[in-house]
Amino acid sequence: MTTAPTTAAPFTNVTATATSTATGSGSGSAHSGPGPAPDRGPGPGSASAPGSPSGSGSASGPGSTSGPGSTSGPGSGSASASGFDAVAGLSWEELVTSALLGTDRRPPAPRGGPAPADAPAALLDAAALHTVRQRAGLRPAVPQDRPAPAAPDPRPALPEAARLRLAHLLADRAAPSAGGRRGAAPDLTELIPQWLATANRMGYRAPASLLPPLLDAARARTDLRPQALAFAGPRGLWLAGLNPDWRFALRGAAGGTLRPDVTDPDAVARLWEEGLFAERIALLDAVRAQDPPAGTALLATTWAAERAEDRLMFLDTLRSGLGNADEPFLEQALSDRSRNVRATAAELLSALPASALAGRMAARALSCVHLDRTGVSPGIAVEAPHECDAGMQRDGVAAVPPAGRGERSCWLGQLVEATPLDVWEERLGGRAAEEVVALPVADEWAGELHAAWCRAAVRQRNPHWSRALLGRPSAPPASGPGTASIAERSKLLSVLEEGERASWVAGFIAAHGLSEAFQLLGVCTVPWAGPLGRAVVDALDIARDGGSYPWSFSGVMGLAERCLDPAEADRLEVLTAAQDEQEGASPGAGGYWSEAFQRLVSTLRLRATMEAELLAA
Repeated sequence: MTTAPTTAAPFTNVTATATSTATGSGSGSAHSGPGPAPDRGPGPGSASAPGSPSGSGSASGPGSTSGPGSTSGPGSGSASASGFDAVAGLSWEELVTSALLGTDRRPPAPRGGPAPADAPAALLDAAALHTVRQRAGLRPAVPQDRPAPAAPDPRPALPEAARLRLAHLLADRAAPSAGGRRGAAPDLTELIPQWLATANRMGYRAPASLLPPLLDAARARTDLRPQALAFAGPRGLWLAGLNPDWRFALRGAAGGTLRPDVTDPDAVARLWEEGLFAERIALLDAVRAQDPPAGTALLATTWAAERAEDRLMFLDTLRSGLGNADEPFLEQALSDRSRNVRATAAELLSALPASALAGRMAARALSCVHLDRTGVSPGIAVEAPHECDAGMQRDGVAAVPPAGRGERSCWLGQLVEATPLDVWEERLGGRAAEEVVALPVADEWAGELHAAWCRAAVRQRNPHWSRALLGRPSAPPASGPGTASIAERSKLLSVLEEGERASWVAGFIAAHGLSEAFQLLGVCTVPWAGPLGRAVVDALDIARDGGSYPWSFSGVMGLAERCLDPAEADRLEVLTAAQDEQEGASPGAGGYWSEAFQRLVSTLRLRATMEAELLAA
């Protein structure tokens, strides 16, 4: 198999190759600066770099690569100009494929065109040219009219100190990671989301010079995209339209596309009929934000002609501003030819307690669950459905259960989770939610019934039932009234008001420690409220004093760096001192704990400084 000459190392040092080809230098040396370059001299296996001029670029000495495999550039006469021209238009990916497979198996030539006479040399020269273009930011294109200028961004400019801080954060993101032990220095990369959120909250615009690294950061991290694109504004979207590497900004996210004035019906109709999918999603979001029924009416105009996957995405946008006015449209979607569309429509309808679907599901669920007064104390009796008829399937009940679940229990759960929760208070003797979930359930149906009530509370955003199903935070999870699942508890917490949510999690940590609290902390508002922050710090201090492995708490410590109130830094200073090694403690744990608390304190102080910089007028 013929490949590019090994002495030229085509893809191990493309930078030197690119430089010599672009400049026509006499050698591939990377030497720069005054004075002569070091004399490398001919020797075994030596070869001139691609692009060396004729006369001085030929290799000499034993093992030289002169002849058909010569690596001389297009100006040397050894490789024909026509061979180079044949591959100059190939993409980088095509060149890499040819180099990996070998130029005899995959000649570097346009599709259907002839292979160059000296394929390895032509491939190297084309790779060098690509590298120079990449360095210069040049992207070969057919000449065309200049793009229209970006839309104006009326937001105020950043204070100078904040601009320098952002540049520092973005530069640190691009720096190579040293790996290993983190040390006591803050992790600047993890502060970018918080910096962007604060800057957006204060209404600043992004500096033009920092838009490229900002878009690069958003390209690498999807979690940054909503905040980064909002901060980049119209200039960022304009720039993204000129560089394929940033095309993510023009699709997917609602905030990533320029929207017309939603009060202009002609502009709205034109974009809805002619726009790209991402533009239409953004438009639908914008119309729904101003007038939800108008958004649904807009979607109905083209619904029958949309692809199934697009119908599903459009339907998902109705979650925002969902109301009773959406019921007729969603009821029609229950007959959609796509199973996923039908299921999503049913889920949205079940979140509307007054909908006809919710009434039908309630009638079915009430025939399966009722109050049992035959025992010493009242309880709940359950008789799960014996079949899943066509009506149930049309209303979104999946006939085939997932692996590991029985059919009847799966059907029961789907009926109960789609039933308005207020129905159960009336059905089960006028009891309040706390009393209902405390009733014993016969025949081991409690787990299925309570899990379905949890899903219903989250879907219907019912804080009263969420509070009842969570129970007291000090109670052991296994004996709680609703569910022992931390994932389901975190969803229930998301329904509660911010202060109550933080207070409940603080009580849970105080009673059970941090081992099971990580997922619960993730749903709490940043910065953490005082009681929650103190509970987390106290639990970390207890773990340190107990000689626990500090690495077991690295996730919580990382959350604390981003979520604790910066005002807590002074109170935490005392925890930064190194402790003596305790008997039975993990080796080196004291030093690691001290380092972790130092990093926490320095990060909190840096966050306070960042916010002060953004507040500076």
